[in-house]
Amino acid sequence: MPKQILIVDDEPSIVVPIQFLMEQNGYQVLVAQNGEEALDIIFKSKPDLILLDIMLPGIDGYEVCEIVRLNPEYRKTKIIFLTARGREVEIAKGMALGADAYITKPFSNAELVEKVKALLNNTDEEAAQ
Repeated sequence: MPKQILIVDDEPSIVVPIQFLMEQNGYQVLVAQNGEEALDIIFKSKPDLILLDIMLPGIDGYEVCEIVRLNPEYRKTKIIFLTARGREVEIAKGMALGADAYITKPFSNAELVEKVKALLNNTDEEAAQ
């Protein structure tokens, strides 16, 4: 069964190419346009990995990450912040809240795919142990 990735971003110009890229790499893709929708999908579908923007309408990406990390059932869910916010303090906050990686926009497709594969392969190795 293909790994499931949730893209959380309110910009279609970002979502569409990332969705295409992830599908081309064999992943099943879900999309949420705000924090509330993201949490709803996360708790219903349990995606393997979340590509999470910080600047979202309503609940922001930091809050989504924090809520997911507070639930022990979702501790193995990988979270990559994918955001235009690249200041050191913002990166530190994202990592402190439990993100597995932090990629700033603009980003290279190769870098994103490589990070996603590395995190999901790491999950496979943990499951095999």
